Amino acid sequence: MRREPDHPALEREIVQLRTRFDALRQSAAIPGAELPTLLEAAFDELDGAIELAAALQADAAGQAGDGPRSDASDAERRLLRAVFQDAPAPLFLLERDGTIRRANRRAADLLGSRPGYATGKLLTAFVDLRSRAAVQTQLAAAARTGKPRRVQCGLLSPDGPVEAVLVLEAMTLAHEPGLIIAAASKAATVAAAGPAGVGPGLVPDDPDTGADPDTTTAGGRVTPGGLLAFRAVEAITQRLDLVTAATRLLLENATFSESVTLRQCARLLASELAAWVIVDVERRQRLRRQVVIGPPDHESVDLARALSGTDPQRGTVPSQVHESGSSLLLAHAENVDILGTGPGGAPLLMLLGATSVLSVPLNDGERSYGVLTLARRASEGPFEIADLGLVEELGEQLALAIRVDRMFRRRTEIADALQASLLPRELPSVPGVDIAAAYVAATEGLEVGGDFYDVYQSPGGWGMAIGDVCGKGEEAAAVTASARHAIRVLAHGNADPAEVLRQANEIMLAERFEDRFVTACAAHLSWHDDSVHVVLGSAGHPGPAVVKPDGEVRLLNGGGMALGLFPDAEPAIQEIDLRPGDLLFMFTDGVTEARSPEPAYFEERLADQLASLAGRPPTEVCSAMRTLVLEFSMNDLRDDMTMLVLRVGKPPAA
Repeated sequence: MRREPDHPALEREIVQLRTRFDALRQSAAIPGAELPTLLEAAFDELDGAIELAAALQADAAGQAGDGPRSDASDAERRLLRAVFQDAPAPLFLLERDGTIRRANRRAADLLGSRPGYATGKLLTAFVDLRSRAAVQTQLAAAARTGKPRRVQCGLLSPDGPVEAVLVLEAMTLAHEPGLIIAAASKAATVAAAGPAGVGPGLVPDDPDTGADPDTTTAGGRVTPGGLLAFRAVEAITQRLDLVTAATRLLLENATFSESVTLRQCARLLASELAAWVIVDVERRQRLRRQVVIGPPDHESVDLARALSGTDPQRGTVPSQVHESGSSLLLAHAENVDILGTGPGGAPLLMLLGATSVLSVPLNDGERSYGVLTLARRASEGPFEIADLGLVEELGEQLALAIRVDRMFRRRTEIADALQASLLPRELPSVPGVDIAAAYVAATEGLEVGGDFYDVYQSPGGWGMAIGDVCGKGEEAAAVTASARHAIRVLAHGNADPAEVLRQANEIMLAERFEDRFVTACAAHLSWHDDSVHVVLGSAGHPGPAVVKPDGEVRLLNGGGMALGLFPDAEPAIQEIDLRPGDLLFMFTDGVTEARSPEPAYFEERLADQLASLAGRPPTEVCSAMRTLVLEFSMNDLRDDMTMLVLRVGKPPAA
């Protein structure tokens, strides 16, 4: 009876042929690829393509028929199962597509796993990347031709690839056509295996224990259990050391830089876990590739640089882990596309030469910031459950570090914005007068400071103000803003600095800023013939300094009561005349209270330093004083430092 042509089956054969062809081509591009083995596999694929073309021709002519079938009995099948499990050689029972149905005890020992672990996975998942395409081709050839095939490859064990020979032979049982038996042996024992297809001739390392002969010492044989226990203790110690090193690295990160933190941790993981490390961070609701670090060699550095610009694609492992919030461990990665593609469209997993993948979310318990992915080469063995727990712990620590970094960065941005609102963007031009200002934040802390300065028009001339608020932070910034704007608005309609400060004090008291108070100095400037008449009002602020062109320095008195404390507080008033070339130096106590390591205060040398700057433009005076104070304090400013400098020039034309 003639069977109807199986078009879907033929179409599947074509698709699989194309897939294997692409895999061979990709394998040929891997550094160190076994080109003779791949060439032999390519010829086998060519044979398969010819047979497939003949099948298509026969199908078109209506000549396709049923193939031969085996009539093995149930008893034989039971016997086969028993022999299979206890066979003295590593054996795999495969489906036609290479999926492992069963692996016997010797095969499990070779892979370093339990017998049931490999079930349901592709055999090629346990094959080194360089040989994977060739093994897939030989599997297809064995299934197609029914003839034994032999291929040399690297099988992935916990200690890295083991050079082995796979003997593949198709078998047919009743109601189960297309099965394949794969027998493995280490490459050194191939000669004892006999001709291709003779699986029972394969010899294990130790017929009694299955242990590797290398587990012996001068004092006798080390038992497999003892060796495993030693390796377990060694692994635990290494992981504890890694956690300690990562914690220390995060705690010592004084820069609060997210990019620096991620790169340093990635470099630590790559070194300690012998893996490629990829960090993807969510930005604007998309995962962006932030860090790629591999083994410390020139090739990996160049490859890491090329891959850093490739963001993770949807459907890849990093994308899935980020969306689900759940970790993923692939001890033996079957699909080479799980990490997406790199430059040129090649699978990223193959470019990295990796066979095992571990990926965890960067989650601090409240939100996910991205994904940490590790990919390990076959020579380093597969990732284990213990590795997953370790990397999850480090992923949580990294997430906390990211949160802290962003919190500090946000606070810095807020502080900068608040500080900018307290200072004029640019100083106005005052006729016949040069003015410059400088503000230097304290080196301790990230909170917004409380200093302010301003220059504004006032009836019959111009006004200047400088001040300092008790404390730091957002509350102090609110007090600073209130004081600065109150003085500015009041001075627009009042040329008397004393009255301006009195009214500003009333406003401060009405706002009820509790323990906050403000020291301030306000000045009114007006030209009288060839000199500038200055009326100074002080509310608990240090008095300014007058510097003559010949270097004479006069420190004026401050005095008065700070704003925001008492309703009857009276400011101190004094008047001076400045002639062309004279300099008025106004400042906050951050200048005079700057301390050296001895300790000494900069107030003791203020007059001498100003004398050395006599005759210079205000911008140079600000810059020089800034440098002098920072050098004196060894760049350790305990308080904000603000300077407002005026130098009288020629009288404006009438």
